[in-house]
Amino acid sequence: MFELHHLTAHEQWDWLRRGEATPTEFVDHYLARIDLLDGDVGAFVTVTPEAAHDRAAALEAAGRSTAPLWGLTSADKDLSDRAGVPTWSGSRLFGGRVPRASSEIVDVLDEAGAVSLGKTATPEFGLTGYTETTIGPPTRNPYDVALGAGGSSGGAAAAVAAGMLPFAPGSDGGGSIRIPAAACGLVGLKPSRGRVPAQSGATSLGGLSVGGPIARTVADAALLLDAMISPDGLPPRHHHALRAPESPDGAYLGTAVRGEGRFQLAVMTTSPWDDAFDIEIDPRIATVLRDTADLLATMGHGVDETTMPESDYPRLFKTLWQAGAAGIPADTPEEFARLEPITAWLVARGREIGARELAATLAGLTGFERAVIDRFDAFDAVMTPTLALMPRPVGWHDPVDPERNFEQQCLYSPFTSFVNVAGLPAITLPVAEVDGLPVGVQLIGRPGREDVLLALGAQLERRLRWQRRHPAGW
Repeated sequence: MFELHHLTAHEQWDWLRRGEATPTEFVDHYLARIDLLDGDVGAFVTVTPEAAHDRAAALEAAGRSTAPLWGLTSADKDLSDRAGVPTWSGSRLFGGRVPRASSEIVDVLDEAGAVSLGKTATPEFGLTGYTETTIGPPTRNPYDVALGAGGSSGGAAAAVAAGMLPFAPGSDGGGSIRIPAAACGLVGLKPSRGRVPAQSGATSLGGLSVGGPIARTVADAALLLDAMISPDGLPPRHHHALRAPESPDGAYLGTAVRGEGRFQLAVMTTSPWDDAFDIEIDPRIATVLRDTADLLATMGHGVDETTMPESDYPRLFKTLWQAGAAGIPADTPEEFARLEPITAWLVARGREIGARELAATLAGLTGFERAVIDRFDAFDAVMTPTLALMPRPVGWHDPVDPERNFEQQCLYSPFTSFVNVAGLPAITLPVAEVDGLPVGVQLIGRPGREDVLLALGAQLERRLRWQRRHPAGW
C-alpha cells in the first residue's frame, strides 16, 4: 500500500511545487509515523508538533516559494540549538537547557523552507560512533532493533531509515554521518572542509567537523546539500565557503540527477589504524566491495588499487580527539560525575595535553593530510568499505572501559576519521543487503569534488535501485 513516506524527498518536493500535497499533509503524516514507531527506535529526543504545525501553516499562508526545501519536513541534530527547544547534546550535564537563539545551520534550513519536527538523538556531545546515552533509550537500527543505528548522527539516520523523515541534516567529525548512514542503509555525504558555510569545520579543532546530508537517495542528499550551502540559491555569503571551489556542474541536485561521467577509481582495504589494532574486514563486506568494484568496471570506469601512506596517525588522532573534548564545561566534581565514562576519560586526558604537544599533533596531522591527498591524487575517487564490521548490537561498545571503547570504535569504522583529517569529501552508498542487513561502500573524492561522488552514486543507484528499499515491516 502506498504511503507518503514512500516518496523520496525529491518526489515530495515535486508534489509540493505542483500543489498535489501541502506542507501540513506531510507534517501530519510524519508526526503520525513518529508517534507510531519511535518508541521502538529512539530516533528523537524531542518532538515539536505544535511548532511544526505553526510553521507549515505559515508557509502555506505565504504561498509556494522558490526556497529550495519549501514545505519539506526535517529535524535538527541535538547538537544544534533551536530557540525555545531543549538542547541535550546527549548529556545529563546540560539537563536540557533551552537556548534563546538558534545555531546557524538551523537558521539556514529554516531560510531554505524546511519544517522541523524536533531534535534527533546523538551520543554525548557527538563524541562516539554509536548513539546510546544516559538521557534516554538507545537509538536502534530499523533493520534490526537489536542492533545500534551508529553515530553520532544516529537519530537522524534511524529516523530516515524508518520513514519518520524524508532526509535529515547531520554533522561529521570522524564518520558521524557515514557510520549511521551505512548501518541504516542510507546515503550519507560528508562534504569537503569549507563546503557548507554554517558547518565549515573552521571552528572545529583540526577542522574535523562539517555538516552534511543523510538521505535515502543520491538526489535527496544533493537537494539537502544544496540548501545547506545556499538556502536562497545564491552564491554562499560566508567567506569560509570559498575554501572549496564551486562545482563545475552547478547545483548538486542537477549533478545527481544526471549522473554523468567516466572516472578513474581505486579500491583500498588498508586503513591508518592497521598497525594499532587488529583491523579485520567482515568477509561479507569484502565481497560487497569487490562486487561493487567489478560493477563499476563494467560501467566503463577505470578501477585500480591503492593503499594508505605510512604515518603515526593513530597516536595523532587519539591526541586530537582527546584535546577536542577538553573544553566540555564540566568543571566541578559534581559536573564531572554527570559525564559518561568515555566522555570523562576524553575530557581528563584532553586537559593533560600541553600546548607544545597539541601544536606538534596538529602539525603531524597536516603532514598526514598532505600525504593522503598526494597518494589519492591519481584517482577521481577512492573506494573503501564504509564500515569494517556489520552493524553492532546495542550495548556492544564497552560502557566502562574507555580504552576498550575507543578500540572498538576503531575496529568498527577504521575508514572514516582519516577523511575528516584530510578535509576530503566522502559519500557512503547502500549498495547491498547481506543477511537482511545493509552494507555500504565509501567513495572518497578529491578536495571540493562532491560532484564526482554524486555522479558516481547516481550511476550506481540507477543500477542497484536502492531508492525503493525499506527495512522489512517499516
